[in-house]
Amino acid sequence: MSLTFEFRAVGVVESPHATTEQIPKGLGAEHTAEGTLLIFEEFQEGLMDIEGFSHLYVLWVFHHVDSFTLISHPPSDDRPHGVFATRSPRRPNPIGLTVVELLGREGNRLRVRGVDMLDGTPILDLKPYLSSVPPEQLRRGWLAEAEARAARRDE
Repeated sequence: MSLTFEFRAVGVVESPHATTEQIPKGLGAEHTAEGTLLIFEEFQEGLMDIEGFSHLYVLWVFHHVDSFTLISHPPSDDRPHGVFATRSPRRPNPIGLTVVELLGREGNRLRVRGVDMLDGTPILDLKPYLSSVPPEQLRRGWLAEAEARAARRDE
């Protein structure tokens, strides 16, 4: 079965990251960069009441990626993993997902912290961040194992 969908951007990211090398990666990487989600004016009405949320999901496009692989070699581990078990940009559908902290809104501009996208990245959608999974029930899969191996190496 093959289904095709067409999406359009609702905005773009204004980011301090001009190249992928500037985005923190690997174990312990922290995404603290501030930026702006510029929502196109035709969609501004959809931002009504967004200020009440502390964090947002941002769905976006890896717009510089032109191919994919099903096995990924993430910078946070020396072992390969299936692309669906990673955050690799080289995926069958080049869709990115980031949680950002909403710092403020000025019209159609959302000031955010936690930007890990390139400047000019197309935004597909925004959603309020809500999680019904208690922290004690979250599992970190292979990443927890990679972190443990790195900690043992550092001892």
